Amino acid sequence: MSRSDDVLKVHRLAHGGGSAALLEWLATRLGGWTGVVHSDPAAEHGAFASEAARRGQRPPEAAVRGAAEMSARGVRSAVLHGAGSATLLFALDAGRVLAAVLPASHPPDAPALLADAAVPLALVLRAEDAERREERAAVAEARAREAVLHLLMNGRLSTAHQIAEALRPPLPDPMRMYIAECRTGRRAEVARLCQELTGGRAWIVRCPVYVSHLIILVPADAEAVSVDHDPLAGALAAVAPDCAIGVSGEVALSQAPTAYSQAFHALAVARGRGERHARFGPGPELALAAHEAGADWAAALLAPLHAYEPRRPQDPGGQELRATAHAWLDFGSHATRLLKVHRNTLSARIRLVETLLGLDLARLGDQAALSLALRLTPGAGPGGCAPAPVAASGLDAVLRDPRLTDWARAHLGRLTGPEAPAGARATVRTWLAHDARLVPAAAALGVSVPGARKRLARIEAVLERSLLQSPSVRYDLWLAHRAEELAE
Repeated sequence: MSRSDDVLKVHRLAHGGGSAALLEWLATRLGGWTGVVHSDPAAEHGAFASEAARRGQRPPEAAVRGAAEMSARGVRSAVLHGAGSATLLFALDAGRVLAAVLPASHPPDAPALLADAAVPLALVLRAEDAERREERAAVAEARAREAVLHLLMNGRLSTAHQIAEALRPPLPDPMRMYIAECRTGRRAEVARLCQELTGGRAWIVRCPVYVSHLIILVPADAEAVSVDHDPLAGALAAVAPDCAIGVSGEVALSQAPTAYSQAFHALAVARGRGERHARFGPGPELALAAHEAGADWAAALLAPLHAYEPRRPQDPGGQELRATAHAWLDFGSHATRLLKVHRNTLSARIRLVETLLGLDLARLGDQAALSLALRLTPGAGPGGCAPAPVAASGLDAVLRDPRLTDWARAHLGRLTGPEAPAGARATVRTWLAHDARLVPAAAALGVSVPGARKRLARIEAVLERSLLQSPSVRYDLWLAHRAEELAE
């Protein structure tokens, strides 16, 4: 093979296969070890592109020693002769050296070939370094956006704004929240599309819990929106027809958790619609109806949690336990993705919350009580609660309030309305009686599990709320049934 052929091959490999393919071909062509080493062994190597290095093996000692010797002498190339071998070295950039450890009887054109390969190899290494930096920057931005979302969901607006200042665009306030459910691998494409449609005003974050969900915050004044007309959701669904989009109402940024629940419930409705998008249907709000009657009860119930001081500095405090409980109620076992903790850590924290509050969180009733208490005490901190806890059974006194009775009847009215499927009320009541667990509920209803799931899916469309996926309206339904029972 002529030198011109070798040079052509080197450039083709550098362009098409990168440093790994080029170095692997050089090693085969020259019959020895070929790789990239650093002139300072303590420095970061970047990526050794030789096959041996990719398997986690260290480069030959002769190559490492030769690179250090080159740096000490300030030369650009060198040849070191050893017992039966020769080490050929050519400086690249950033302290990196192209090294080849070859038999003493190596091909005579080896120095020329390595010299020809040094320039394209240095260029492709720079390109790979830039690509890795870009990937790290993208990961860092995604994690920063996720952190901002987590702060918003826990009511820490000031810190969220501080972190978001380094990102674009600014957090919108007031805003509408969109949840786009995309086919696997399409989130990046839908995110770009959303930025184009909003003129770069949308604040977008990938959902840390549901890998197919994209969470989008849009300024409330972006476009005129009504229950039946949403230009952004319609445009997204038109361009990405395999997506479903749920839209919240217009809320302040401080109400991000409410906006998320609204958009999630709207998404459950959107899946069954031909237009593939839906806006949250306004209805009676439990937190508003229960605030006056239940604020003191909620504060007292959560007092032990907010006052809790861990024994060790590394253990979660009261506010972190509160955030854990909120995430677990919303997402169940998937809360580990949001909180970035192991499932055993999540289980241990939930057991601690049970102990502190005297609840049995395997029971839907206690889950519903905790969910309501958390909603009635947003952002509560130490010292903001009554000094003594109140048992979850004290919830009945709250639910007997006439305002809660009116809320319950309005909330449950759709289950017996003209659009409700036959037996909707009995299906929901049975499902709730079995702690919202599908298998025992199906057995009690005398239907298969898929059959029970289909019934609940039809009821989702009537209620315009999510039942089967969390965050679910099951807590509100349980509270509504209990309030109605107490009134009767």
